[in-house]
Amino acid sequence: MPAPFVTRFAPSPTGLLHLGHAFSAITAFDAACAAGGRFILRIEDIDRTRCRPEFDAAIFDDLAWLGLEWEEPVRRQSEHLKEYDDALQALIDKGLVYRCFKTRKEIAEEITRAPHFAPAGPEGQQYIGAPLGLADERAMLDAGAPYAWRLSIKTAKAFLGTAYDALSFTEETPHGERRMIKATPEIFGDAIIARKDSGTSYHLASVYDDALQGVTHVIRGQDLYHAAHLHRLLQRLLDLPAPVYRHHRLITDNAGRRLAKRDKAATLAAIRKAGDPPEEIRRRLGLIA
Repeated sequence: MPAPFVTRFAPSPTGLLHLGHAFSAITAFDAACAAGGRFILRIEDIDRTRCRPEFDAAIFDDLAWLGLEWEEPVRRQSEHLKEYDDALQALIDKGLVYRCFKTRKEIAEEITRAPHFAPAGPEGQQYIGAPLGLADERAMLDAGAPYAWRLSIKTAKAFLGTAYDALSFTEETPHGERRMIKATPEIFGDAIIARKDSGTSYHLASVYDDALQGVTHVIRGQDLYHAAHLHRLLQRLLDLPAPVYRHHRLITDNAGRRLAKRDKAATLAAIRKAGDPPEEIRRRLGLIA
């Protein structure tokens, strides 16, 4: 029997979906249909300050208007924070993460003083720190200081040994051609994977959910290509399976800029309100002639 094919579309309800989201959702849905597989919708609503109920509802309206179908129930990350805490605890128990109490301003100033130690990475200039001593850390905790949990890239390399250098992921084209990519998660420096007040990060929650939901193919935009490097490391450290990745082209505006949620004219809600049928979306995206 052929291996199962499971993919997903995982938007965050922090704004209205636009043509770029439509392209990603349709691409994943069509791939699942072509493979006789499963298409999952997941709501990644861990950003408590920006997620809104009206955007959540609009996701379902927009996708249904496009003619997409998904499995029920839909997983909402905000309902599973304890699970992400447990995943974080597994990393804590292995000594792979540390509390970083430095503010963004302090880190920026530190990088400015020694920019040669902080090359550019996918999320800005890389930062590599170290845990405080036990007494200093206890004092910061007793004072209620905010902190972020950072994954120590140095400790991860030591923990995995030669397995770190062997890390790789599979990148697949829509036509099924595959190539192995050497994973270089060090491009993120010591990445933030959780915070004291806001809980888990996109990186940790996404990796955990993909494994939990049996996702075999992660189909998403080219803007998230570099995330696969860090995600492959997290998968290895948490003993999770590695999916196949497909990173598709991005939809841009007339000036060649990647669409963002602030581009109201390109939202599916605006297009639908203007009277365009869902078939027109596929034409505008180059998915049908």
